[in-house]
Amino acid sequence: MAPQENIPLSANILGYVDLLMLPSLLLIISAVCWCVQIIPQIWYNWHRKDTEGLPGMMLFLWAAGTVPLGAYAVVQNFNIPIQIQPQVFGALTMICWAQTLIYHNRWRVWTASLFVTAVAILFAGAEAILILTLRGPYSRGISWPVTMVGIISAVVLAAGLIPPYFELWKRSGRVIGINFVFLTIDFAGGFFSLMALVAQQTFDYLGGVQYIICLILEIGIFGSHWIWLYRTRTIRKEAKSVSKSYDEYVGEKEGKVKNESLDVDLEKGMTEKRLSIETKSTSSV
Repeated sequence: MAPQENIPLSANILGYVDLLMLPSLLLIISAVCWCVQIIPQIWYNWHRKDTEGLPGMMLFLWAAGTVPLGAYAVVQNFNIPIQIQPQVFGALTMICWAQTLIYHNRWRVWTASLFVTAVAILFAGAEAILILTLRGPYSRGISWPVTMVGIISAVVLAAGLIPPYFELWKRSGRVIGINFVFLTIDFAGGFFSLMALVAQQTFDYLGGVQYIICLILEIGIFGSHWIWLYRTRTIRKEAKSVSKSYDEYVGEKEGKVKNESLDVDLEKGMTEKRLSIETKSTSSV
């Protein structure tokens, strides 16, 4: 087909409009991802009645990070989905944090619920104060306070991905307690946000650095578990052959090793005792 030499003006306009709408579309997709990302984790915790391996500190930092993030979005008058996203994400993260207090820390349901509700009210008040405080200077063209709040939110949210690495270290790189559907949706939210920045006419370096750091840390969590799966492939295959889980199989093997070690220690003790008695008998003669 011969190349089209004369492109209609209407096509040029539509193409330009589509290009302008692309960053907003990508941001809306990322906002949706970050609104619902924690729901699979909440269901996963409730279904298992256990949050072992899911750091409560990660969830608390994420909830705290939504306070400056929400203020940053509202003061800069982002589109409505971007303003709503931190609020929804913060609320769902607080629910997930409450689950860690109940299932892992063994708090009573009412105690955890009241405590988390009180913290949520405190966070909401702090965000409202930030919005009221920052709107005045921002409307007068003073932007550095808002930028500082954005930096704080980026640091706190990124810091939330550090605690899982301590859990990985304790378990030789294995991911336990973190739902991979949740982690994948969270990764998608960061990826689409980064692509939205790339599609913009001017690149937001603050947001870009935040998204890149979060994506790298999440890739590290995925990679750590994949490496663990590769290293333990033989043991997992043996466990599967006897219809047992990895933990059951390894636990039995460790139990056998401990029992064998105990038998050896007992036998060694009996031998030493017998030699001692024989030595005393020889000395008395």
